[in-house]
Amino acid sequence: MIHLGALCDDYYINMTLNTEMELATTRESLLHFFEQMHRRFPAMHCFYARDRDEYVLEEDKDRGSYRWCSIEPNRISSGYVNPESVELAMEQHRVVLELIPYELTVTPLDCGALDLLFGFDYTYRGNHNELVAEALGLPPAYENLLSLPGARIVNYEPSLTIALDADCRLQCRVAIETRTNAYNIRTEDYPEDQLSVYVTARHYGSLPHNTSFVDVLRKLQEMCVLLLERHVVDQILRPLARTIACK
Repeated sequence: MIHLGALCDDYYINMTLNTEMELATTRESLLHFFEQMHRRFPAMHCFYARDRDEYVLEEDKDRGSYRWCSIEPNRISSGYVNPESVELAMEQHRVVLELIPYELTVTPLDCGALDLLFGFDYTYRGNHNELVAEALGLPPAYENLLSLPGARIVNYEPSLTIALDADCRLQCRVAIETRTNAYNIRTEDYPEDQLSVYVTARHYGSLPHNTSFVDVLRKLQEMCVLLLERHVVDQILRPLARTIACK
């Protein structure tokens, strides 16, 4: 697979497990979980609490490439910003999922949703919405709207979610998030900000019998990689990068 960092300014691979019941987050269980993560990834040594109910362990962010992991009452998240390879990020996510049944008493029955997200950020000073329209085009049904006198695009964030099984438990989503608002357009004051593309695969609900979190994560990875290689890299990421480079 192509090195994803060559396609954008920053990219990241995040995994999130939402649980139906609150986690067993006693002081002892939390610290033991994070200690195990620290042993596997020694550079993850920055530990702190955020908003009282969220605890984070991460590497130094100054390097531009770093790992992080967080725990909230009903959510466990793991992320790697600008990894050298996809496999390095997936290794970290697998470690988290292997630890949580023993450290936080999370079982496959307790799964609300398991997500794997590939995110791509592009730094751009200008109207993000117009940029997306220029790079990717508009649906034919919308094109004539721009012929209205004085028409300017204030919000254009294409998003599509599809189900890949009969009961809609396995879904994929490709979405673009812009950060230009009406004030920026009215004043023509555009800060340098990130335009983001998200490719997400999600499994909803409890896991099938004799299926582990790692098994499902592997399937989500395959789905995301397939989407990227066949439907996103050449169709969305490269057009955005080319359009920004021409500005």
